[in-house]
Amino acid sequence: MKRINALTIAGTDPSGGAGIQADLKTFSALGAYGCSVITALVAQNTRGVQSVYRIEPDFVAAQLDSVFSDVRIDTTKIGMLAETDIVEAVAERLARYRVANVVLDTVMLAKSGDPLLSASAVETLRQRLLPQVSLITPNLPEAAALLDAPHART
Repeated sequence: MKRINALTIAGTDPSGGAGIQADLKTFSALGAYGCSVITALVAQNTRGVQSVYRIEPDFVAAQLDSVFSDVRIDTTKIGMLAETDIVEAVAERLARYRVANVVLDTVMLAKSGDPLLSASAVETLRQRLLPQVSLITPNLPEAAALLDAPHART
């Protein structure tokens, strides 16, 4: 039986409860080999987000090129993308490498309510990224934003 190679594209969480760290732990627990591409370095804890340092889109693209040119990726999970140009860089590389089995966790707000995706990036996410994903996992406020609606219901 071949091992599943899973890629996470997301921001960090120094507490290990979310982001790249949580994704890699989940992949490992499920028996998958985890690869990662970091989009943002986040200073956060259980009280909230203190600071976000976004990674330049060219470097996000370079990380994606490094992984896709060397590792067979069976599934990809996308989390925090932060800004429009990072959404564009990820969408372009997914199309270039014809990536399948993509899950988009639309990380727009931290549990504390702190914004993690700029308002301007939502439209780019709708237009460029959503057509390439197999599954999205928005919470209700994120679903409302994606639908450009005041609120969403189950």
